[in-house]
Amino acid sequence: MSRRVVGVTLDNLEQLPLRCRRCVYWEVAPHLKTQAEEYGETEVEKESWVSSVLLEWGSCGRIVYSDTLPVGFVLYAPPNAVPRSNAFPTSPPGPDAVLLTAFHVQPEFRGGGLGRMLVQAVAKDLTRRGVRAIEAFGDAKAGADESDREHSCVVPAEFLQSVGFKTVRPHPRWPRLRLELRSASTWKEDVEAALERLLGHVSISTAEPSVARA
Repeated sequence: MSRRVVGVTLDNLEQLPLRCRRCVYWEVAPHLKTQAEEYGETEVEKESWVSSVLLEWGSCGRIVYSDTLPVGFVLYAPPNAVPRSNAFPTSPPGPDAVLLTAFHVQPEFRGGGLGRMLVQAVAKDLTRRGVRAIEAFGDAKAGADESDREHSCVVPAEFLQSVGFKTVRPHPRWPRLRLELRSASTWKEDVEAALERLLGHVSISTAEPSVARA
């Protein structure tokens, strides 16, 4: 089974799950989100947001494939392009950071390292572009209330910590976490240390990290 990660473009945006393509939780302000949902325009809003960020800032997402099947994705952007970030009690994000927003791996493919692969792909992209850190708002109670579908758009804080993010502003529900991008090698060390704590052991390689391997 081969795995690969590619950048999100307008051409492959349709390969995101339909629910995610129609979700503008991060991309518009809360009052505009309600309006877009009311008029059935969320998919158009999502495409418009991706197009705008691609044109004005550059690459803003990654899709991971298992063989030819798209099984997960991540989106990220500067905080000023993410209106929802202003609504969190642990806002604002650091001015030197890029904000990780939407993140999803298909349930049947979770637990196999694909989430880590996506984070690594984002880290490598942003390190090359001179970005100092990735930040994300985490959900400290993810899965506690299955009826709370709205908050499924927020990445579980536990997952973020497992791949090297550190809490920079605590909150009982919405902590803000940060991953420093000092270099690709130090990022790899942070991830390996986190995985060792999580799994009890890890095989450490001196090779450069690669998004093409689990």
